[in-house]
Amino acid sequence: MGPLDLIGNALVNAAAPLQLFTMLWATLLGILIGMLPGLTATMGLALLTTLTFHMDSHTAIVSLLCMYVGAIFGGSRSAILLNMPGTPASAATTLDGFPLAQSGRAREALGLATIGSCFGTLVGVALLALGAPLLADYALRFGAFEFFWLAVFGIVISGRLTAMEDPLKGWIAGLLGLIIAMIGQESVFAYARFSYGITDLTGGINLIPAMVGAFGFAEILTSIAGREGPVVAKASGRLLPSFSKLRKHWLTIPRSGAAGTLIGVIPGVGEDIGAWVSYALAKRFSREKDRYGKGSEEGLISAETGNSAAVPGAIIPVLTLAVPGSAPAAVLLAAMVIHGVRPGPLIMIENPSFVYDVAATLIYAAFAITFLGLLLSGSLLQVLRIPRERLMPVIFVLCTVGSFAIANRLFDVLVMVCFGIAGFLLRQMKFPMAPIVLGLVLGSLLDKNLRRGLILSDGSLEPFLTRPISAVLMGVTLLSVALVLIPFGRRKKTGPS
Repeated sequence: MGPLDLIGNALVNAAAPLQLFTMLWATLLGILIGMLPGLTATMGLALLTTLTFHMDSHTAIVSLLCMYVGAIFGGSRSAILLNMPGTPASAATTLDGFPLAQSGRAREALGLATIGSCFGTLVGVALLALGAPLLADYALRFGAFEFFWLAVFGIVISGRLTAMEDPLKGWIAGLLGLIIAMIGQESVFAYARFSYGITDLTGGINLIPAMVGAFGFAEILTSIAGREGPVVAKASGRLLPSFSKLRKHWLTIPRSGAAGTLIGVIPGVGEDIGAWVSYALAKRFSREKDRYGKGSEEGLISAETGNSAAVPGAIIPVLTLAVPGSAPAAVLLAAMVIHGVRPGPLIMIENPSFVYDVAATLIYAAFAITFLGLLLSGSLLQVLRIPRERLMPVIFVLCTVGSFAIANRLFDVLVMVCFGIAGFLLRQMKFPMAPIVLGLVLGSLLDKNLRRGLILSDGSLEPFLTRPISAVLMGVTLLSVALVLIPFGRRKKTGPS
């Protein structure tokens, strides 16, 4: 049977009433988990895995896949309405989603994010079904040297895109995130760095409490201080984007979807980097660059398309290499093994129909997030009617519970509070928050692969500069810096003395 026959059979089999019901409730549960700051896709999949032991393997894996898709999508709801990304993958969504909500276009922003996520998932599924072996083989070419430059590139791009008026502040924020990521045991000899004898610091700074503090608690403090806490305007306008509006951005969706999928394929990178790369690519080719970060429809679509497309992308190496493309994909891989599925290079020989069953499930999950996303948007918009002085205590409780629930440690609540205070102070100085969080995400990737690369090269920096993919990533990174610094230097020369 050819690929088209296999995907056709998979779509028919997945349309059984019980399977559709499973997809619907699992996607809804994923959306709810993704919406709540601190409850990530990884946590949702881990908790659901424990509840699937007594399910048959097919139903269990279907529910986990739909939970995965729903959680990544759900983070956009709180990112748009409250400027608090429910998951790290939605951090890029806040840049344009929240400004759109502030201008009274919350309904439109929710609709655009929903459609972008749907098409992003579908683009990723197409690449999963048609090019999984090829893309997975290409991902194997990434070694320690390439991962190092990928992390550096992520920080440079994030800093530039989140601080358009002063990219230096964005880069400083990203560097601050990298420095904080160095706290804890290093990856080679497990030597505790910057812990100062504090046991809790030995394990490092957990990403989720830091993110919840930087975005959530900082927003609460900003609201209390009465600074930079603009109330979201009353939502108006249509929820479902018009065909003409989608046609205007018709190229953004496949481009961002392809970029997100390709980033998702690279093991260990994840959906958040997929969103940032897609956002950067969309801005690079946009005719409205000045609107990015101020309520750009194109920016919102690219971010949501990118992070949703990274989900099928992260599943590609899971199926073909038994290597997870992201943290949630790692939990998914473990669940597959528990339920008797053997992912790896032989899966296309031993069980080729399973790959297309996964693709069919993701297609139905894309339609489920569209249906549920549009259906629930009206209810979610009621959040905008709640006075901020009543809403903020509830958000504070969610921030505290979300931070504590990661490892049941009060230390994580303290981390959340510290990051919230620091985030509030940095906001007053116009420093962006997203690069700090991204620095935390990429810090371990950069540190681990720098040290690993130096060990492999016996202390030589030459492979970091001469390997083909490393050289390309280094060139793109330096070019991104030059494109900012050269115009900055010219403005300084022509400015008043």
